[in-house]
Parts: sequence; structure tokens; C-alpha cells
Amino acid sequence: MLTSKQRAQLRGLANSLESILTVGKGGIGEELIKQAEGALLKRELIKGNVLETCEYNAREAAEQIAAQTGAEVVCAIGNRFVLYKRHPKKPVIELVKSESKKK
Repeated sequence: MLTSKQRAQLRGLANSLESILTVGKGGIGEELIKQAEGALLKRELIKGNVLETCEYNAREAAEQIAAQTGAEVVCAIGNRFVLYKRHPKKPVIELVKSESKKK
């Protein structure tokens, strides 16, 4: 589970990314999931968009793809969404650590 600081960090990194996933009227099929899994394994952070002809909005599409790939939804704004999945062996993105509050 991502903390709010980690989400903010990932949103900042995603600003410069181009959308590599496009969900259209065909919906979310096996090929799209394979493409997302491959991209997440290679990049860890990907941006996608949902076309107007799609039956899903960006949040619904992102949550469905994340559930099928084991990724986390960073954000979904308008017709775009960002997904993150840490590489199991060689992580590229170093997330900020969450600090426990002690008094």
C-alpha cells in the first residue's frame, strides 16, 4: 500500500511520461493486460489513457488493470491514469520511506 508521500512522489515522476496504454472500445482484454505487465516489469511506473468510446472511466480501468497485474493505482485524473508496480528483483524507483510517528 502506498502512502500519500509515495503517491505524490510517483505522480511527480509520471508527469514527464507519455501514455503507453490505451483502453478503447474493446475494453480490457488479455492483450492489454500482457502489455501492461510487460511495461510494469520494465519501467515500474506507467501512464495510460481511456478513450471516450470505452465503457470504463479512467479510475475503473486503472483499478481493473491493477487488480489483474498486481500493480497499484497511483492516480486517475480525467481520462488518464498512472500505475506502479515495484520490480521484484531490481527496483528502479526508490520510494520515500514512511516515518512512524513517535512522541
